[in-house]
Amino acid sequence: MSHKRRLIEHRLPLKEISEASAKEKSIRHGHISTLHIWWARRPLAASRAAVFATLVPDTDANYELVKQIVPWEAVKDGNNAAILEARRRVLEAGGGKPPKVLDPFGGGGAIPLEALRLGCEVYSLDLNPVAHLIQRATLEYPQKYGQPSSRAVPEYIRARDTDKGKGRQSLDLGDGEWTSSYQQNPLAAEVRYWGEWVLERAKAELSEFYPPDPDGKTPVAFLWARTVTCTNPTCRAEVPLVRQWWLAKKDKKRIALRPKVEAKRIAFEVVEVAKGEEWPDKGTIERGNATCLVCGTAIPVENVRDEAKQGSWGERLLAVVLSTGVEGKAYRPAKEADRAVFEQAKKRLAELEAGHSGEMSLVPDEPLPPKGTLGFRVNLYGIETWGQLFNPRQALALVTFAKWVREAHAEMLKVGMDEEWARGVATYLGLVFDRQANSNASLCRWHNSGEKLEGVFARQALPMVWDYAEVNPFSDQTGGWVGALEWVNKVIEHGAESAANEGFVLRGTATRLPFEDGFLDAIITDPPYYDAVPYADLSDFFYVWLKRTVGHLYPEHFRTPLTPKREEAVQNPVRHGGDNQKAKQFFEEMMGQAFREMHRVLKPSGEATIVFAHKSTEAWETLISALIKAGFQVEASWPLHTEMQTRLRARESAALASSTFLNCTKREGGGVGFFTDVRREMQEAIRPQLEEFWEAGIRGADFFMSAIGPGLESYSRYDVVKRADGREVGVGDFLDEVRKIVLEFALSRVLGAKALGAVDGPTQFALLALWAYGPELPSDEARKLAQSAGVEIAELGSLVQEKGEKTFVRLSAERAKDERLGLAEEQGQVVMIDALHRTLRLMREGKQAIADYLGEVGYLENEAFWQVAQALAEVLEGSEEGRALKELLAVRQGLPKPKEGASVRLF
Repeated sequence: MSHKRRLIEHRLPLKEISEASAKEKSIRHGHISTLHIWWARRPLAASRAAVFATLVPDTDANYELVKQIVPWEAVKDGNNAAILEARRRVLEAGGGKPPKVLDPFGGGGAIPLEALRLGCEVYSLDLNPVAHLIQRATLEYPQKYGQPSSRAVPEYIRARDTDKGKGRQSLDLGDGEWTSSYQQNPLAAEVRYWGEWVLERAKAELSEFYPPDPDGKTPVAFLWARTVTCTNPTCRAEVPLVRQWWLAKKDKKRIALRPKVEAKRIAFEVVEVAKGEEWPDKGTIERGNATCLVCGTAIPVENVRDEAKQGSWGERLLAVVLSTGVEGKAYRPAKEADRAVFEQAKKRLAELEAGHSGEMSLVPDEPLPPKGTLGFRVNLYGIETWGQLFNPRQALALVTFAKWVREAHAEMLKVGMDEEWARGVATYLGLVFDRQANSNASLCRWHNSGEKLEGVFARQALPMVWDYAEVNPFSDQTGGWVGALEWVNKVIEHGAESAANEGFVLRGTATRLPFEDGFLDAIITDPPYYDAVPYADLSDFFYVWLKRTVGHLYPEHFRTPLTPKREEAVQNPVRHGGDNQKAKQFFEEMMGQAFREMHRVLKPSGEATIVFAHKSTEAWETLISALIKAGFQVEASWPLHTEMQTRLRARESAALASSTFLNCTKREGGGVGFFTDVRREMQEAIRPQLEEFWEAGIRGADFFMSAIGPGLESYSRYDVVKRADGREVGVGDFLDEVRKIVLEFALSRVLGAKALGAVDGPTQFALLALWAYGPELPSDEARKLAQSAGVEIAELGSLVQEKGEKTFVRLSAERAKDERLGLAEEQGQVVMIDALHRTLRLMREGKQAIADYLGEVGYLENEAFWQVAQALAEVLEGSEEGRALKELLAVRQGLPKPKEGASVRLF
């Protein structure tokens, strides 16, 4: 690919990409997020836009085409005409050859899938074996085995057309025909067939442990609570640990548990709560501290932990969720019969474990990560192995399903299936199993507003769950095998429609890429980010089960007891003797080496687009510095919002972008640049682009982020930038210069050029912070903003409040206790924002009080003061402060003259 300016280097339709990415969070059927859990997976819309814009020239037509290819509708039912046109333009830009694209941190496969969809020759690499299997099931098997086929339909598939419905828990095939389904997508049909094969055999062994109620209702889930003993020596009652009492909490359905104290035992009943009737939201435990319902004794979290670690706490079945068919779900208290069935399951598991032999334990006994590991809390409560995350019936169900997944693969070979083909089909059964494990552990919750089960990884962590939900794996309502199988099949179908050519899925480290120099046209990746996600530790939850289901099919990837961690790029102090600084240094060294490898394998005309989570200014500077040291030149930075709209602030521009695309090319020339020359080049280059960004409607924090790329272009053109005295200018120092220009430009637009010079530093800071972020912003960004405005955070007094990593800009109401706010001191002029805040508080005293005060401090006829008020009214529109500012502006013309000799009083 000859290097012409690419679209991503100059412009992107950020609004359309962000909106499509945010909407994608609610899309389920066919989306790769439903294949298997992987944390921080990038939206397909944003990934598609990044791939396309990185590979095609900067033209108006390509800019408009991005808007057409990002909606889910463009790929929902196969690739539409816009996608096919985008694919044609990517091929054309590559001179008729598919560009070679790598994601060296492939993770959940979003970026490689979109590169595959757009016709690229795709390489996806990851160190983690779980990610590797997910990528093969996303980028290789659907495209290779899921295309329409004229091959002979196997007899066992055709037989399903004649025996469908004969006692089987069969899935809906759309047209009801197994044969035609196989011809359309043989892989999906095989996975569906063998998934049902596993289900039938597991059900034959396990159904006695999930009996229906006498009236025929089917259990959907069983609701449990862990228990501790009351610490009051005169009580010693069993205390169930329950967060809250609601079972169903909807507008037209309000059902709750009600505890009843009977002597020193707690009984439970299920009650319907009338609309408007008050019901306690809090249960018996909050923040780990419990309360005894019998005597009221408070049980500190330390006691709860001690009892758990000693293995003396228990668990109690509280209620059962039932399926009533068309009427939805019903609830009843647990009975002795329910507990007796559970004990039978416990006994059966013990018998299986006693009779088990082999290299691996039946139930995973591999250890959890050490205490203090990022995201892990369960190991503070005596849970030391992965198998301890499952109660005995859950473990029994899983080991039974695992056995039949392995048996299914053996049976596939017996009926004459090709080995690679059988391995692909069995792999999906392993992923279906993983969905089951995620839905059937003692860390699952019952979601009372949706009346459904919430899996283990609703968050990217493993916190303790006091009251958990155990699913019936044979239920078709929530969390069952049937549903998991259907979710996976939808992804297979979508993957097969995405492209007919498969990707190259590799396992390895990004610090040693398996390519020759100059092999690739583009690298597009979302690298790990400091301590954001402990991927390897979290993925061990699945790894220990995959070893037992399909690990024998991938012996080269499942040799080790747990996932490889020595070379994982993550900031995890536990792996460095608790030293966080060493952990941080390790991560930065790993990323530096990965960037150098990326630079090595790119063609001279190649492009690199890297997704960064915008979290810390210092971290940004460190990673950008590593990119530049690796030989890259920064071209552009594009902030994207991928949260749902309901989670964004009312003013979208005040919301921090959830991720930023940083585009780079390989630096030519290099050498030493001198600061004065480089700064002049930057100033000349950045101003026209700031005009473009402003005209495009980019505002707030996004405006700053968008300016980083063009601001660093001139700096990163050199290997090193030095001052006249020989001192090196770091990325952070140069970004400060960029920030000053950007802030000056933004202020001139918000305030007007004439007012800019008359506005003091603290007021500039307040206006910029509120304009860019709203009242809350990261502390290091607050510090940088203040310095750019010529002040230090410590000089801002009651205007700001620092809380850890956050800084809050306080509005007038929050400064009410500062009696001397806005009063002239001996050293000079009152700070404008302080005067404005005092003026707002004087509104209740009338126009004369306002006129007297503003006349005293010299702001009554000061045009810059009123322009600041106008700017803040617009920035804070819709808030109480914004309304007050508008009222002040409205009374300006009617303000009287200050009284002679009037003095300003304290409040």
